[in-house]
Amino acid sequence: MGYLTTLTQRNARGVDILVSNADATKSATIQVKTNQGYQDYWLLTKKAESFHAPRLFYVMVNLGTPTGLPEYHIVPSKTVATYITQSHAMWLKTPGKKGQAHKDNNMRKFDMPKGKYLNKWELLGLD
Repeated sequence: MGYLTTLTQRNARGVDILVSNADATKSATIQVKTNQGYQDYWLLTKKAESFHAPRLFYVMVNLGTPTGLPEYHIVPSKTVATYITQSHAMWLKTPGKKGQAHKDNNMRKFDMPKGKYLNKWELLGLD
């Protein structure tokens, strides 16, 4: 794709990859989340609700696709933060299978809208 990339050190909070266009005039940061199987959701922690920035993106990867090739979903961090905040609040309000209240926890689920972010590399704004 012609991007310049570098991995961050393990202690870089919430950023796995730094990416820029070829002439380094535009850049973005990427947090990678991976599923081993073929799923249309990713599990995140509560901290993702408040961890967003205009140039921070999630790249949600499905490794176990029917074709055997990975799928890449490029999602703005603000979109992820808003979605998981709202969906978790709704989950807490919805009774469980036996009518019981759900107990709050640190896990959040990001359900991928079917195909909406698939291969949307242009969202990085590096072209």
